[in-house]
Amino acid sequence: MRARYGVPLKVTAVGAAVGAAGLAYAAGFEARSFRLRRVTVPVLPHGARPLRVLQVSDIHMVSGQRKKRAWLQSLAGLRPDFVVNTGDNLSDPDAVPEVLDALGPLMEYPGVYVFGSNDYYGPRLRNPGRYLLEKIQGKHGLNGNEPAVGVVHNPWEPMRDAFDEAGWLDLSNTRGRLKLDGLELAFTGLDDPHIKRDRYAEVQGGPEAGADLSIGVVHAPYLRSLDAFTADGYPLILAGHTHGGQLCIPFYGALVTNCDLDTDRVKGLSSHTVGDKRAYLHVSAGCGTNRYTPVRFACPPEATLLTLAPKA
Repeated sequence: MRARYGVPLKVTAVGAAVGAAGLAYAAGFEARSFRLRRVTVPVLPHGARPLRVLQVSDIHMVSGQRKKRAWLQSLAGLRPDFVVNTGDNLSDPDAVPEVLDALGPLMEYPGVYVFGSNDYYGPRLRNPGRYLLEKIQGKHGLNGNEPAVGVVHNPWEPMRDAFDEAGWLDLSNTRGRLKLDGLELAFTGLDDPHIKRDRYAEVQGGPEAGADLSIGVVHAPYLRSLDAFTADGYPLILAGHTHGGQLCIPFYGALVTNCDLDTDRVKGLSSHTVGDKRAYLHVSAGCGTNRYTPVRFACPPEATLLTLAPKA
């Protein structure tokens, strides 16, 4: 009996050990291995000085995450011209003070923001395999599923009030402007499409007259939002939500995006085309995770420093 079952037991033991080591790496190291992505986007008028834009997204703060707070605070040392926060700041209803502490130094700079579903509602424990199943079924968030019931309502209003008091522009289904170094920057934002709070009809009409650059901002990069921004002529769209796939396969990439965006554009700079219109699209992989799945694999947490440069 020992000879018959010895090899399978060894294989099982080795497999379990490898799995445990992978989980320890994903949760203990990579999920805390914060990175800065650097991207250059040629969208400014000829002769303009380049602008440095810091995009933070999907912080998913949980009380006690001191390393994440310190890393976010350190990003102020980059001295960006302005900050774009693409939402999902919370994964714990008690973490609003820690979000504001982490972003405090960045709130000294001009900024804009939109919220994501996890700013409004607390996460729920769910089987990660459901993301693959929902992808196959074409279901994403409230776009294909029944409305959530019994969810935790996060205290997002104090966070909004603090952002507003710091001078950051709330772009939830509205427009806003910043004037920086003689340039007029116009922003058009949407509330989160993942929970059907987007209202593009309220902001449609394309880039504003007199603006040197118009930027579309949204949390979840659903195709309907990207199509609308691109068809209206926006040269740049900024989004988050995807976590870069969060659990990726080395040398292959992401399996899911948690929306209807294809996995080839799950993070980083790409483009989006509608007819003869083309926009740059930057999707941040974000720097956090749902509190119930605090792991990342082949997809380190990140923020992005985008250099907006003159057109070639």
